[in-house]
Amino acid sequence: MVRKLQAQGVSHPGVLAAMQAVERHRFVDTALANQAYEDTSLPIGLGQTISKPSVVARMLELLCQGREGRIGRVLDIGTGCGYQAAVLSHLVQEVYSIERLRALHEKARDNLRAFRLANVHLLFGDGMPGYPQGAPYAGIVAAAGGNDVPQAWIEQLAVGGRLVAPAVTDSGQQHLIVIERHAHGFTRSVLEPVLFVPLKSGVS
Repeated sequence: MVRKLQAQGVSHPGVLAAMQAVERHRFVDTALANQAYEDTSLPIGLGQTISKPSVVARMLELLCQGREGRIGRVLDIGTGCGYQAAVLSHLVQEVYSIERLRALHEKARDNLRAFRLANVHLLFGDGMPGYPQGAPYAGIVAAAGGNDVPQAWIEQLAVGGRLVAPAVTDSGQQHLIVIERHAHGFTRSVLEPVLFVPLKSGVS
């Protein structure tokens, strides 16, 4: 899988090492384990999916680009089965990962237990307002896309922080958006089209 990611252009050594370290088959149903290392999204229940490895690697490479060593505290919105939080644990000092669906929050907790990741904190709650208690964040990454990036997330970025999330642009399509916070404002970049599950508020 990692060789395929390199062939697709992923070059950040930390991201490649983290993708190598986390066994993706542990995060999907046993019946799908034989597809775990293909570059495809897979169902994890409740209408949600585990993202393609190439998409996870791309988003985390954007998060880490131009930064040396481990990033500080990162907010992961949409824990799902816990895979991205596990990969992030190798790249950042601390991960706050929030999930609005209780059954998935519990599934992620079960999946991650064996990894004993002391720097990952799983939260059950609505990710739309972010998680102000842990702010400011050196990075925010989201696994669901809305009509725009919520203002609450942007406000919870630290100066020098970077947010990577899907959102619908003026074209009517979902694209990857990167927002960086500087001392005197923000820069926003619109990158390639993507397809993520819709961002929703509330818990269930």
